[in-house]
Amino acid sequence: MSSAFLWGVLAASSLLIGALLVMWKPIRQHTLGLVMAFGAGVLISAVAFELVADAIEKGAEWGDKRLPVAIGLGAGALTFFAGDWYIDRMGGEKRKSSEQEAGGPALPLTLGIVLDGIPESIALGLTLLGGSGVSAAMLAAVFLSNLPESMAATTGFEKSGRSRRWTVGLWLGIILVCGLASLAGYGLLESAPGTTIAWVNAFAAGAVLTMLADTMMPEAFAYGGKAVGLLTTLGFGVAVAIAALEGIG
Repeated sequence: MSSAFLWGVLAASSLLIGALLVMWKPIRQHTLGLVMAFGAGVLISAVAFELVADAIEKGAEWGDKRLPVAIGLGAGALTFFAGDWYIDRMGGEKRKSSEQEAGGPALPLTLGIVLDGIPESIALGLTLLGGSGVSAAMLAAVFLSNLPESMAATTGFEKSGRSRRWTVGLWLGIILVCGLASLAGYGLLESAPGTTIAWVNAFAAGAVLTMLADTMMPEAFAYGGKAVGLLTTLGFGVAVAIAALEGIG
């Protein structure tokens, strides 16, 4: 069970790596947008081939394999939407933006970033339930998509006057939460029936897709322009290749 926590921490460690890269050398907004687009493509692939595909397979126990997937997707999307709307009202709407106001509220920013990371961390823990180890494709997707998110947010924190100690502490805390979320995804559902796992997978997929469309992809297009389409497709293709190599192995 401890391996689920460690895999979650490893996947989320890229949050700190991205922050340290920005602190070492500031990244141009155009480059940041392209990196975010690549990360979005990777996550879209993980949603399609790891979460939804697995949910459809396990949902077959219901007789109609589409039902748990549809319910889970809708519930995940609505849950993230409601949480994101509330956090935006609190002042955390620019948590992933490189353009932040000085002295912005810390609590909404923190809660918003945690909200973004929990669904994918839970999904990572779920991939361990098959007994064959963590999914390399899902691990790569979470790790790679976290990099541009933390780069954008850290760039914003730097511009808003946040101390580097505060920023590093924030990312370390969120990495811990993501590790616990991965542990929960594995531990709480270790003996759950396939239909429950199917629903949770679809729920995580709906939340991640809503997050991508609401926060990550708009920022990517705003900074990267037309080229984000190509980089999103590239990220998608790289993740598909990882999944294919994992299947061959």
